[in-house]
Amino acid sequence: MKSDCIKTIVCQERKKDPIEMFCSGRLVKVCAPMVRYSKLAFRTLVRKYNCDLCYTPMIVAADFVRSLKARDSEFTTNQGDCPLIVQFAANDARLLSDAARIVYPYANGIDINCGCPQRWAMAEGYGACLINKPELIQDMVKQVRNEVENPRFSISIKIRIHDDLTRTVDLCRKAEATGVSWITVHGRTVEERHQPVHYDAIKIIKENMSIPVIANGDIRTLKEAENVWQITGTNGVMVARGLLANPAMFDGYEETPLRCIWDWVDIALELGTPYMCFHQHLMYMMEKITSRQEKRIFNALSSTSAVLDYLTNHYGI
Repeated sequence: MKSDCIKTIVCQERKKDPIEMFCSGRLVKVCAPMVRYSKLAFRTLVRKYNCDLCYTPMIVAADFVRSLKARDSEFTTNQGDCPLIVQFAANDARLLSDAARIVYPYANGIDINCGCPQRWAMAEGYGACLINKPELIQDMVKQVRNEVENPRFSISIKIRIHDDLTRTVDLCRKAEATGVSWITVHGRTVEERHQPVHYDAIKIIKENMSIPVIANGDIRTLKEAENVWQITGTNGVMVARGLLANPAMFDGYEETPLRCIWDWVDIALELGTPYMCFHQHLMYMMEKITSRQEKRIFNALSSTSAVLDYLTNHYGI
């Protein structure tokens, strides 16, 4: 990992600084932290198609600190993987600061997951339950700032909103006062899953902040991203499922182009992506361009060679 450290520092010296991006006045396009999916190979792919900033999947800070095996399996990067934010699930300031110290040489910053609504995460004191614990968030931010003194190393949070938006604004103001670099707002409450996103709430939060704010939730096309950016007045937009379905979305494609599919094949094979992940990404990408019968055939394939044969026979190289 020492060589990766050197390469990452070189990358940072090329001025790929997230804070500078957010202050540029243009739309900053962000790939969300997605469990199992937003790993190095997928980040490499979306960066080819105009994605400005990528997050790792959520990593449990306690496991990351205590287990070398967890570190090796959960976090990989390389020279081109920049700028990069490592997202952690944490409920302990000391463990989070230890985790931040470990990834500091290889990333531009860390993000604290304060928005995951899954029951297991909230039962462990992670994710969206933290929006009701502003003092704990403040303590975690302070500890990381004390551990990593470089002011260019960002500390951000990703949140959901309260039913009472004044509580969310208060939370964000406290986080800002403690030294948070930016805040990503998913415009739904903890209880909401598929209900419309409250972009008006994101706009109000942005109007009350001096630091950058990223809008998140139900963005599927570049046009939608630009509309949300304009409506909310935020500094950027974060996309999850929209990028899974179309990794070239930020480059203006309405559906995944064949070139992007072959780019994924090349990247995944080069980086040794496990078959399940390799195949699953292709199923997402090909959702809109295959018939129901073709989906049944493709989804049943069980080996890399079978997938390559199918793609070659149906779409050429």
